[in-house]
Amino acid sequence: MLEENITRIHIDGKELILIGTAHVSRQSAEQVKEVIERETPDSVCIELDEQRYQSVMENNKWKETDIFKLIKEKKATLLLMNLAISSFQNRLAKQFDIKPGADMIQGIESAKETGAELVLADRNIQITFSRIWSNLGLTGKAQLLNGIFFSIFSKETISEDELENMKSQDTLNAVLAEFTEHFPKLKKPLIDERDQYLAQKIKNAPGDKVVAVLGAAHVPGITKKIHKEHDLEALTTTAPKSIVPKLIGWAIPILILAIIAYTFINNPAAGYDQAISWIIWNGALAAIGAAVALGHPLAILAAFIAAPFTSLNPLIAAGWVSGLVQAAIRKPNVGDFERLSEDVFSIKGFWDNKVTRVLLVIVLTNLGSTLGTVIGGADVIRVFFNSL
Repeated sequence: MLEENITRIHIDGKELILIGTAHVSRQSAEQVKEVIERETPDSVCIELDEQRYQSVMENNKWKETDIFKLIKEKKATLLLMNLAISSFQNRLAKQFDIKPGADMIQGIESAKETGAELVLADRNIQITFSRIWSNLGLTGKAQLLNGIFFSIFSKETISEDELENMKSQDTLNAVLAEFTEHFPKLKKPLIDERDQYLAQKIKNAPGDKVVAVLGAAHVPGITKKIHKEHDLEALTTTAPKSIVPKLIGWAIPILILAIIAYTFINNPAAGYDQAISWIIWNGALAAIGAAVALGHPLAILAAFIAAPFTSLNPLIAAGWVSGLVQAAIRKPNVGDFERLSEDVFSIKGFWDNKVTRVLLVIVLTNLGSTLGTVIGGADVIRVFFNSL
């Protein structure tokens, strides 16, 4: 195995051995096994948090997912993003006939075989997603979701040699530079902050010899940051949400209602036109979103009925209503969850699977409702000025 994929650091009387891996590379998994068996470390650190560790260890976890709870906790979009991101790794893994995250799985198994203490060294993935999301504006969020979604169905393949070559520092830096050129604000929470967190966890791992199994992207950053102290608590807190979006969220519906009420008082016919316009634009576009997702007719109807009202209440979204109706009528079964990793590879599978169908109903209904709010609101204002 190539020693160039291994970085050795001596600090505070400890030897830290960093293995830079590609998460779907067979050679990476083999190298992890070889290094841990040869070095017999006191601790093995892996680039997983508790949630992802449980997911790796419990293959049947999807079967226990409560789709209703997921919708009520407003995690549908997060799950959809998670599925989209993991589908790329799964596609490469399928291409090379190797289990996704084989390097991490090997690290877990080798730690157990050698009696080393296993350390889950990565930050909670939900905190990372939250900090990524908060760093993006509306346009950035739309671009990110669009890029992630269309990457699911990409047919592009790479050779295993190319995959291994990505572990060289120069190539990796070039890849990161290109990635952050489109989403520069993503690099800090996705790479830099996690480098700090991983560095501190590795440095704090028990014993005099520690092996860390890491994605190659993190090795250069960790090598620099490991000589400094990092506040883990500060890295795991989410920034308090600004009150401005909440104020805007309430101000818009209050303004719309006030305009319609004022118009009704002064010109009932014009007020009636405003109300009808608001209902039609909101209801129709939300229903179209649910229909594009191939939602059940009752879910489409629910989207149409709910949208004009939920658009006036920032605490409720039309997609949650239509999604709950869809989930109740076409409740995902065990088979849908078992096929999830395969179905997300194709557009047909994505729309056929009952789990992703519910998620699509939620997301596309909300998108339609948002467009309806913009267009319907503009029409309400137009009628108001015309009636003066």
